[in-house]
Amino acid sequence: MRPRTMDEFVGQEHIVGPGRLLRRAIAADQISSLIFYGPPGTGKTTLAQVIAGSTKSRFAPLNAVLAAVADIRREIAAARDAHTLHGRRTILFVDEVHRWNKSQQDALLPWVENGTVILIGATTENPYFTVNKALVSRSRIFQLTGLDEAHLFAIAHQVLSDTKRGYGRWKVEFEPGALDHLVSVSSGDARSLLNALELAVETTPEAFPPPEGEHIVISLQIAEESIQRKAVLYDREGDYHFDTISAFIKSIRGSDPDAALYWLALMVRAGEDPRFIFRRMLVSACEDIGQAAPEALGVVQNCAEAFDRVGLPEGQYLLAHACLYLSTAPKSNSVLGYFDALKTVDEEANSRVPSHLQDASRDKQAFGHGEGYKYPHAWREHWTAQQYLPASLAGRVFYRPGELGHEGSIRETLLQRRKLQVAAMLEDDQSPPGEILTYSPGDSERERWVRRLERNLDSPVSRVRQILFDSWRPLRHQRVLIPADSGGLLLWEAHRLVPEGGVTALVPSPKQQAALGWLAEGLPASERPRIILGSLNDAETLASLSAEETRFDVLLARNCLLRHSADTRLQLLRAVHTLAARFHLAEGVPGGTRIGQLVPSGSLGGSEQLFREAEESIYRDMDIDTDALANLIEKGGWKRPEIRRHEITEQRGLTSQLLDRWFFSNGENGYRQRMELALGEAEWRELALKLKELLGGKTIAWTSCFWIISSVKNE
Repeated sequence: MRPRTMDEFVGQEHIVGPGRLLRRAIAADQISSLIFYGPPGTGKTTLAQVIAGSTKSRFAPLNAVLAAVADIRREIAAARDAHTLHGRRTILFVDEVHRWNKSQQDALLPWVENGTVILIGATTENPYFTVNKALVSRSRIFQLTGLDEAHLFAIAHQVLSDTKRGYGRWKVEFEPGALDHLVSVSSGDARSLLNALELAVETTPEAFPPPEGEHIVISLQIAEESIQRKAVLYDREGDYHFDTISAFIKSIRGSDPDAALYWLALMVRAGEDPRFIFRRMLVSACEDIGQAAPEALGVVQNCAEAFDRVGLPEGQYLLAHACLYLSTAPKSNSVLGYFDALKTVDEEANSRVPSHLQDASRDKQAFGHGEGYKYPHAWREHWTAQQYLPASLAGRVFYRPGELGHEGSIRETLLQRRKLQVAAMLEDDQSPPGEILTYSPGDSERERWVRRLERNLDSPVSRVRQILFDSWRPLRHQRVLIPADSGGLLLWEAHRLVPEGGVTALVPSPKQQAALGWLAEGLPASERPRIILGSLNDAETLASLSAEETRFDVLLARNCLLRHSADTRLQLLRAVHTLAARFHLAEGVPGGTRIGQLVPSGSLGGSEQLFREAEESIYRDMDIDTDALANLIEKGGWKRPEIRRHEITEQRGLTSQLLDRWFFSNGENGYRQRMELALGEAEWRELALKLKELLGGKTIAWTSCFWIISSVKNE
């Protein structure tokens, strides 16, 4: 019942569905080297057989388990002869290609490279780990996934209805739940399902085959006997090994004991080494539970030692005990402060040990080493304020205690002691008292926390933010409103700059509110920004903010004004007038690089003039009159604004995905929509395909324009 054509193939729509690349390549007989990667029974070998049945090329199958280097050389010689004498390509299909050793794979490489053979490999292992990198780089890799139940039911019905290769000549019926059981236990593996169907159907009659048209009834008991136990898809060296242990540890970290027990059971059932699981739990006890429950390390260590005495199967109690303890324990990752310290050691210049901490036993008299050291046990609480870090790192914070478990009980004491240490440090420096009126302990650590959140921000976007903030000139005590900042671009930097003030951000969706709220949990509750679900267009949000006694000193926003109509702009300006004393806006405007500037003259044929005229009209329609905008802002209750134009140039790669987003996306008022309006849908689609062909893969200097708009409330 192996499918012979793509129409008979079931599942894997993401790679062989209508219009997909692989399906088009098979239909056009334009196959390049391929590697099919996925679990057993998902169609890897079947796809290769479909290609064999549809190609005009010579098709040569090999099994990596059975084939030696001599077999490879024999197939290469035959492929060379077929190409030289008959002009035919050779497709070499290698099943279980990961089973070949390096010398076998190397023997194939030069012939794949020069085009003598086209390789199709099938593997259940991740090819990036198990296949020669040179072969991988010359092949397209398609990942096949386990079939879902709808696919398995479709395969079963194919088998039961096919009169030539299946069981369509008999009336096969399943009692309620019987076929469902076979599909469920097959767990996405079509081969397991077909084997179970064969066993169930052919062992039910007294003799097989029975006369045509005879009823064959498959009971639930027969179905259960035909497929005894669900196969656990797992390998102890490949992706499933790493993915499953990752899911297990993340479930512990997420305090989900049910999920943790499930992944633990899956690993044990699949034969994973329990000592490996214990090793990972020992690490998790320090990394994820840490000082919130420092006894967790001892619990896991005791369970691991007891397991060595008990062994399996009773040792499963010890695995589950440690798993449940870690899953339900309070969590803290404050131990990661060590890695901040390690990074500081690598980045900072070598720091001298403070004199009062140096060893006094050798040269106290000559050099004063140890002079001024305060012995903590001489104080009532066995602690006194003194500086232990090098002078260049004074005030640096590495350890930030959480609020749960053991850490919660010591947190307030530790923070209070830090404040006393800061005070002692400032006294030692003889700083005037007036200089510390708005000092926030831990500011340097706070800045590093914000920087960690932002380390992946796109550089051009960060530059826009920097220019916007330069126009603001923040004061540490200001109260800031950010009305539209779903990604946190402005939020975290503003929060860093106003430690004695505060930041309130509006976000449009609960998902974004939850994401930003989760990031803010890295700060103490009293220092977190406010993240509110809503917008300035929402009357309820506006009323809620207006009802508060607090008024904002400044409003910061990016691309929140000019994308609206004039009436909506005026409404927004009046809304802001009730909330803030001033605003600074960064608004993207036309005037930067255009698509037409990237296209060589004459490359679009007869459509070129039409395209350039359409693009010119689009940008002309998008042009914004600064005087009209300034008048509108004044009408909204603000003083005459300052509007400054800026440009930013970046090196931008024109990837296929980026060009698709520009030319084919369905976004409102996008480039595609405006071009279709000017040229017509059919004409634009033809042009877009030409543009994508001309521009795809290039890296160009792309200039973006934006305005910084600033104004103060007109009282």
